Amino acid sequence: MKKEMVDVLIIGAGPSGSVAASYLHGKGFTIKVVEKNEFPRFVIGESLLPRCMDHFKETDLFDCLDAYGFEIKSGARFMKGGEVCNFDFSKKHTLGWDWTWQVPRADFDKAMTDTLQKRGVDICFQQEVVAVDFHETGSTTTIRDMEGGLSYVNAKFIIDASGFGRVLPRLLDLDKPSEIPKHSSIFTHVKDVRRPEGREGTLITFDVVSTETWLWVIPFSNGYTSIGYVGPTDYINSFEGDSTQKLIEMMKLSDYYYDRFKDLEYAFEPRIIQNFSKSVKQLYGEGYVLTGNSAEFLDPVFSSGVTFATESALLSAKLIAKQLKGKDVDWETDYSNYIRKGVEVFTTYVKEWYAGSLQKIFFHKPENPEIKKQICAVLAGYVWDQTNPFVKNHHRLVKAVAHITDLEKEMRLSEK
Repeated sequence: MKKEMVDVLIIGAGPSGSVAASYLHGKGFTIKVVEKNEFPRFVIGESLLPRCMDHFKETDLFDCLDAYGFEIKSGARFMKGGEVCNFDFSKKHTLGWDWTWQVPRADFDKAMTDTLQKRGVDICFQQEVVAVDFHETGSTTTIRDMEGGLSYVNAKFIIDASGFGRVLPRLLDLDKPSEIPKHSSIFTHVKDVRRPEGREGTLITFDVVSTETWLWVIPFSNGYTSIGYVGPTDYINSFEGDSTQKLIEMMKLSDYYYDRFKDLEYAFEPRIIQNFSKSVKQLYGEGYVLTGNSAEFLDPVFSSGVTFATESALLSAKLIAKQLKGKDVDWETDYSNYIRKGVEVFTTYVKEWYAGSLQKIFFHKPENPEIKKQICAVLAGYVWDQTNPFVKNHHRLVKAVAHITDLEKEMRLSEK
């Protein structure tokens, strides 16, 4: 029976777990990372935001990722019928990174774990957490390998970075219903043999086919492109056939992209994630903290998943380091309240996107350059910047500006 003791046990080796591991290892703490899957492995969340580049830089992971040659993402395009709205990350309210990457997550995640293992970080793949017992000195975690063998890890602190695995939320009954409406997604990769030359061929695009249904197109530097639809769960399920037949039929909804992707063989059978929005009762407890998708997952429309994962991972690692050095940490103020403020901003934007208010602002002409800069900063992931009115007053400002666009449209029609 194998037993070991570490300062911090990290569950999950994705971006959240890797960022936390890199920081804590760099500070000299003993850590162990356990990951249920073998890498490389497919996972969704392929479009990043500029804010997470700060996290990769600070944890010394940027260089290994930059060397891979991932597709540069310098903005995003939203389309609806004949209307187009382009966001350029270099034209945003908040100072910060002007670009990030579009990544096949199998390659992206493995680039980080390979680097960490070379540095001596203990990462064990195909290891599943099956039980956790908290006690006065920390916790004892039971881990099962692929052959069914059990081992035990005593840790002073646990970071749950297990993503959609949501290990501690399941074991500790922390799940609660999300405020986000029930949506589902269906997606795959294709060899993009008809990809246009130049910027058009590399631009991430959200093609809105109805107020609540949209197609993502995320080109990668390896010649493949991720395509997928998001829509109300009932609508996604209304298409007949298996997942391949469903997606083939749904691709016909996009007048702009249908010809580019029709009749192409899918790299894998399209996958469906039902009702993907998740939430929890609390983000931390005695001896543990939840990061990334283990805590909250909103919606893929603004690509916030990896950024929340790395933001929460780096912050939690810093607080754990502080606590393990004997200093006081106010987890409610310094972690939970902080993370939830960012979640609340993006929650407003997701809700108002599907309500149609945000789409009215995006596609309104003529554009208001100042408003666009402020919204662009949010879309770049800088959702803690209180100097940005669209962060500070997010609850009311999106609705108010959408109402003004309606009034302006009515005035123009009455003048005709």
